[in-house]
Amino acid sequence: MTLIILDRDGVINFESTEYIKSPDEWIPIPGSIEAIAILTKAHHTLVIATNQSGVNREIFSKESLQHIHQKMLTLIENAGGKIEKIYFCPHRPDENCLCRKPKPGLLHQIQRDFQVPFSEMIFVGDSDRDWEAAKAVGCPFVLLRTGNGEKTAKLFTSTEIYDNLLAFAEKINRP
Repeated sequence: MTLIILDRDGVINFESTEYIKSPDEWIPIPGSIEAIAILTKAHHTLVIATNQSGVNREIFSKESLQHIHQKMLTLIENAGGKIEKIYFCPHRPDENCLCRKPKPGLLHQIQRDFQVPFSEMIFVGDSDRDWEAAKAVGCPFVLLRTGNGEKTAKLFTSTEIYDNLLAFAEKINRP
């Protein structure tokens, strides 16, 4: 069993430069829901760590974010998957909080809650911010080419890279 940390936008669902503001705007990347079900059935523990500065920018409310997450969790559960907990940072970059990636505050919260060493976790993301947060605490990192991953992949030569979350799930569950 491994604790797997997933970024949300660009890993599970399509990104939007205009922010995902409602459940209708939240659209899963093909194969991502199935991937989470595969990882769940293989007894991995899954959590999400996501920056959601749209809350403090007043683009959407925490209540709207909860509705978006409920849609996502329902789709995941209907497919046989499970997300144990969603960690999100509502802060804008200029607020200089400790939880906004690339700072590792969300990862520290996860480590405290699950009591799993960082070395036994895997952070799956699509951006250099995700990579920096993982690196700051010594957490293994996997990059996906979805979301910002295609342009981020050019920056990393020694990082494991997969086309999408489904490719990652299938690879780590091969005997």
